[in-house]
Amino acid sequence: MKLAILSRDETLYSSRRLREAAEQRGHEVEVIDPLSCYMGINPAAPTIHYRGRQLAPFQAVIPRISPSITFYGTAVLRQFEMLGSFPLNESVAITRARDKLRSLQLLARAGIDLPVTGFAHSPDDTHDLIALVGGAPLVVKLVEGTQGIGVVLAETQQAAESVIDAFRGLNAHILVQEYIREANGCDVRCLVIGRKVAAAVERRARPGDFRSNLHRGGSAHPVEISEQERAIALKATAALGLEVAGVDILRAARGPLVMEVNASPGLEGTEAATGLDLAGMMIDYIDRRMRRGHRLKTGG
Repeated sequence: MKLAILSRDETLYSSRRLREAAEQRGHEVEVIDPLSCYMGINPAAPTIHYRGRQLAPFQAVIPRISPSITFYGTAVLRQFEMLGSFPLNESVAITRARDKLRSLQLLARAGIDLPVTGFAHSPDDTHDLIALVGGAPLVVKLVEGTQGIGVVLAETQQAAESVIDAFRGLNAHILVQEYIREANGCDVRCLVIGRKVAAAVERRARPGDFRSNLHRGGSAHPVEISEQERAIALKATAALGLEVAGVDILRAARGPLVMEVNASPGLEGTEAATGLDLAGMMIDYIDRRMRRGHRLKTGG
């Protein structure tokens, strides 16, 4: 099988591991920087050009598109889809997951439990927005933030008002969420591959922080998950139309709550913590889908 990995940097751990796993299984692999692609939009003969040459068809494409290039990266992925390539995650599903508000609305519509959340741009009544999520302490997030950047814990009413007012001055969209104190700075990352939870790790924030992101210095170790947590991870992945996802779950007193669904989950921390060959599992899933024959889903 001829397989493309869309990545800006082939030396990144996840891109490198996926390439190694595919080559070990006898596949021909090319890592392609999506920003170096340009496309011919033609209903009769769509094309993708890359660094001065027209790309030959690929049977499958693995998108490792960073949030900073979501718009153009998913446009390139759509072009591969037009050419008949099987995407490990479809372009429309990635854009759903990357839009924090849209993804939360879709998860809520599917009946998936979430932290109580408010969304605003320029709230006229900051006090009422805070009351909407149950008051302080609460978490304030920039919608455009990733990997824990633009996430602030406001422990008092005054602090919450100050943070929201400061973010409002940035002309930014704001998410305000209840703080799940009993989670104690931990969450559970469930890595879903093809309607199966392939791995689960508990991520713990570094001392003095509440953000468990590994990029922010958090640690990870394997964890047993409940059937309820397994079910909610699978349901959240399906609700966004993803095949592969990292579903972040908070263990609240009232049950598991989905905090976020990541459409391009990193492999390094989870593989290191569990010892599992998750890159190989992704390639094997592509192999199975290709043998069965793939069909693109539709939807906005």
